[in-house]
Amino acid sequence: MIRKFISRVFSGKKARPGHHEPAVIPVSTHGITRDRISTGSRRVCETLQENGHKAYVVGGAVRDLLIGAEPKDFDVATDATPEEVRRAFRRSRIIGRRFQIVHVMMGQEQIEVTTFRGQLGEDTKKDEHGRVLHDNVFGSQLEDAARRDFTANALYYDPTTEAIVDYHHGVGDLKARTLRMIGEPRARYREDPVRLLRAVRLAAKLGLSIDPEAKRPIREMAVLLENVPAARLFDEMLKLLTSGHSVKCITQLRDEGLHHGLLPMLDVILEQPMGEKFVMLALANTDERIRRGKGTSPGFLFACLLWHEVLANWEKLKADGEAKIPALFQAMDTVLDTQGEKLAITRRIAGDIKDIWLLQPRFEQRAGKRPYALLEQPRFRAGYDFLVLRAESGEVEMELAEWWTRFQAVDGEERAQMLLPEQAGDKKRRRRRKKPANAGSAPAAE
Repeated sequence: MIRKFISRVFSGKKARPGHHEPAVIPVSTHGITRDRISTGSRRVCETLQENGHKAYVVGGAVRDLLIGAEPKDFDVATDATPEEVRRAFRRSRIIGRRFQIVHVMMGQEQIEVTTFRGQLGEDTKKDEHGRVLHDNVFGSQLEDAARRDFTANALYYDPTTEAIVDYHHGVGDLKARTLRMIGEPRARYREDPVRLLRAVRLAAKLGLSIDPEAKRPIREMAVLLENVPAARLFDEMLKLLTSGHSVKCITQLRDEGLHHGLLPMLDVILEQPMGEKFVMLALANTDERIRRGKGTSPGFLFACLLWHEVLANWEKLKADGEAKIPALFQAMDTVLDTQGEKLAITRRIAGDIKDIWLLQPRFEQRAGKRPYALLEQPRFRAGYDFLVLRAESGEVEMELAEWWTRFQAVDGEERAQMLLPEQAGDKKRRRRRKKPANAGSAPAAE
């Protein structure tokens, strides 16, 4: 009743239960003027409308503007088919298999344009668990709104009239700080289990409470995530970790029972005092960087999440007699192979992760020329930041991180004076590497 009352207030007209006419909310009520919409998305909507089509800025951008956040992307929804959209824009291309969309380039801005989706039919291709596999079904705006996941994402903004079209009381739900599923939650989670993660991410990011009907099935349906392609899970995890609210997201993932099996080792990490402290420090650091508008590295994030499992494997291998560095390589491969079964970490990101891990033993070497060589490594800064987190969590002595902090800041004679005395073993190893040019050759004939 409260939600319906709020919806009526913000729509400016009475909403009737079961009636399919949307609430059309004027700019005088919602306050979003067209100048707050990106230039590219405005031009895409205007061009499509000039060609006789409906076109709206849709979803997350409208939602974020309503709560006072700055949208990352401005997507467009239209009744034009992908082929019609492509013909309307010279710089465009159709992508996607499950559901075709069009990427339209407007200057340096890329706009994602989707055709209104239709209702799923009995012949819709699904897997044995009910997950939709093929979805190129186009329909009306009413059907498209019903196909969206949450009411807060089923909002359509017309840059021409500056009105919001709201079919499912999404504006009212946002005002009530509630994340509500459109349709029967269990059926919607079966259609796309990633919605389980999305509910947690959006609730944490937007400061919303998940509606009890949508929240209740999450824990028991978490097993459906095992049937989601690894690449999609990786993309969703990346969005979660770079949302600027990753600490809250991870905490809520654990509260909802979604961390088990998602990151196969995350549940283990979060049950270890030092591991949890390290992970939470890393996530808090990432959240702070995002709030300041600084860049983040997926490789660094996943290196942090998985480090304590690498550490446990590494220590075990060394205890079994494996040499230090070969043991580290073996531990890294074991952890990444296990993780790769669930999350499709790209080869490039996996390379960044390994680079950061492999630098950690080298920070212990503070004698001779090795510290100078380490400063020249391309991934030094990421490795150093990782070392600082290890020190702050109590894994290594803070003195080690402080030494490297100062070593970077000074130069010349002062830097040389910081070097520690070389050990006898270091000198012997260096002599072995510096063999004479004719070492191993036959003696000259007399």
